[in-house]
Amino acid sequence: MEHVLAQPPSVGSRTHLPPLYLRKDEERRLRAGHLWIFSNEIDTDRSPLKSFSAGQQVEVRSHRDRVLGTAYVNPHTLICARLVSRQRHQRLDYDLLLARLRRALAMRQRRYPGACYRLVFGEGDCLPGLVIDRFGDACVIQITTAGMEALKQDIVAAVETLLQPAHIILRNDTAVRLLEALPLYVETIHGNPPDCVMVEENGARFCCNPLTGQKTGWYYDHRDNRARLAPYARGARVLDLFSYSGAWGVQAALAGACEVLCVDDSRQALEQALQNARQNGVGAKVSILDGDAFDALRNLREERQRFDVVVVDPPAFIKRKKDLAGGLDAYRRLNQLAMQVLTEDGILVSASCSYHLKHEAFLGVLRQAAQQASGCCLQILEQGHQGADHPVHPAIPETNYLKAFFCRPLPPP
Repeated sequence: MEHVLAQPPSVGSRTHLPPLYLRKDEERRLRAGHLWIFSNEIDTDRSPLKSFSAGQQVEVRSHRDRVLGTAYVNPHTLICARLVSRQRHQRLDYDLLLARLRRALAMRQRRYPGACYRLVFGEGDCLPGLVIDRFGDACVIQITTAGMEALKQDIVAAVETLLQPAHIILRNDTAVRLLEALPLYVETIHGNPPDCVMVEENGARFCCNPLTGQKTGWYYDHRDNRARLAPYARGARVLDLFSYSGAWGVQAALAGACEVLCVDDSRQALEQALQNARQNGVGAKVSILDGDAFDALRNLREERQRFDVVVVDPPAFIKRKKDLAGGLDAYRRLNQLAMQVLTEDGILVSASCSYHLKHEAFLGVLRQAAQQASGCCLQILEQGHQGADHPVHPAIPETNYLKAFFCRPLPPP
């Protein structure tokens, strides 16, 4: 792993930025607060996209030549520009990065007692293309756009100035970077991070690996939903599907569950779940099952196994609009199987991180699954959402992606 010291922040030129002209009436979404500009919204006669380089900063102008703000551009992608400021001549540079990081940090420190949270959530923190997760004295940075990649040194320098972390890791191995023609890599910028960094969540402590774990190593977005599980877990037999390293299952055991079965198709993740259970003093309550969740549910049903609580937290089945039909069917089948292994009066916690699966559509899937499971009706007891460290930008529906329903299937009236 290469160790590279952060360079001093760049000093941006104060010359005027080149203009990026929109077609007539294409500024409405920007005026409403959105930050994205699509390639078919560009007046390519006045500002040919091929004249810009990936990551270049521009001044966005309406068809009538009114300045709408500044952005960075990638002429080769569908989302060809992302607004960074509505102020004329305001570049995205070290100073602006640091100011927005300070604002993001202030909210997290107000909301969370420790130093474990998502520090930056892209557009939700007005920093499109940037995610930063904090694990105590380690920070994991993920850059997904060419505009942010061009500012990598400034981002690292701003994080060092603000937090002085012992370790800084770039987890730039997410496939979405390929859409921006960016290389995939993992790089340690500062320090020598251990294989295990500690995450503190809802009174539990977990080990995660920021270099090899999924995404940045942890999923902070369900923190509040996992806390919401506690009263349902007391005295219960719990099934944790797609358990990864045991965030749901271990916290259920700590909340008083009598038995927890974690299911995942990664043996390495399951071994980590067991280690996390032992670390929290609940190792005797937690067991693991290595395999596909659909197959596991079918086998458990055939064995007449029953659980008081089933947690269904799968990866996104609908990553693009064209995945909608197949994804809806997968969510329906999965939740139908989950309901079939519930005890009478059992609780299903079902989640989706698919933005393209809307709230009402997800409810419809759960209702259909209940009907097909055994003609059941469904009670919705609680509804969950992503945590405060994943703030929603009200003009950007794409930032509002996580849904969780706490349900109780009931016999038909």
